[in-house]
Amino acid sequence: MNHVFDIAFISGLIGATMRMATPIIYATLGEILVERAGVLNLGIEGTMLMGAMTGFLVTYSSGSLWLGVAAAAAIGMLLGLLMAFLAVHLGLSQHVSGLGITIFATGLAMFIYRLHFGSPTVPPIVHPFKEVALPVLSKIPLIGPGLFTQYSLTYLAWILIPALSILLYKTNVGLKIRTVGENPVVADTVGVNVMLTRTLCLVVGGAFMGIGGAFLTLAHQNMFLIDVVGGRGWVAIAMVIFGNWDPLKGTIGALIFGFLDGLQLRLQGMGISVSFHIFLMIPYLLTIVALISVSRKASIPAALLKPYRREEKGG
Repeated sequence: MNHVFDIAFISGLIGATMRMATPIIYATLGEILVERAGVLNLGIEGTMLMGAMTGFLVTYSSGSLWLGVAAAAAIGMLLGLLMAFLAVHLGLSQHVSGLGITIFATGLAMFIYRLHFGSPTVPPIVHPFKEVALPVLSKIPLIGPGLFTQYSLTYLAWILIPALSILLYKTNVGLKIRTVGENPVVADTVGVNVMLTRTLCLVVGGAFMGIGGAFLTLAHQNMFLIDVVGGRGWVAIAMVIFGNWDPLKGTIGALIFGFLDGLQLRLQGMGISVSFHIFLMIPYLLTIVALISVSRKASIPAALLKPYRREEKGG
């Protein structure tokens, strides 16, 4: 256990925390944007898997990692648009629509993958993103190598956190989004297009989720597997509640999960004589505990899960 206190162990754990948290940060930010507009998107797990597969397939075919990321964002936007059609424009149950998209996207991802690659005994691979060390900052003792030697997509995620916070809290667009999520009748009365706002949030949020999925196959790993997302979409929904629908607090939750996930991997590597299933449970179990501890104090957007019809606003 003395290895836990080694500088190399701590530095490596910091780096692993950042990497493990990255896809959850993307998914959490996307879901926060969507839920702030009053829509619960339970299609997040399927969207991430479809993004992971699409990003991998496009990169494998073209050799371009960034083209793969763009394709993953595009497929996420299309699934967000599908969710908007079902839950916003048709007014169907957001729970059912989201779960339907997850089931549909999961099956479609595997179908397209097998259509292209068949069932190979050795999964095809791509050359993934390389870690980029930031000058000077990566040389800071202890924390520098872990925090500032990361993938480009990780740095992009960190840029999106303050960007989304500024959008939601400091701009007129953000005010419209939050008003739509709290009181769509008032928003409509003052001239905000509720349907369009929710649709755009679902589309942009879907892009974030797709990129989060692509990170798993183009950076964290170099191949696509059916369980590559591993429930991270559901964890992201929990992080939205944990963070009280705030980008910064949601990111903190994602980092906690990333830390626990990175820690369990390293504890397994130390050869501790405990079943690896116990280690795998740790981040998810503590996520549930953290979620229970804050859920009673959560300030849920008032119009979340409520479909809006202009002709019914007077009723």
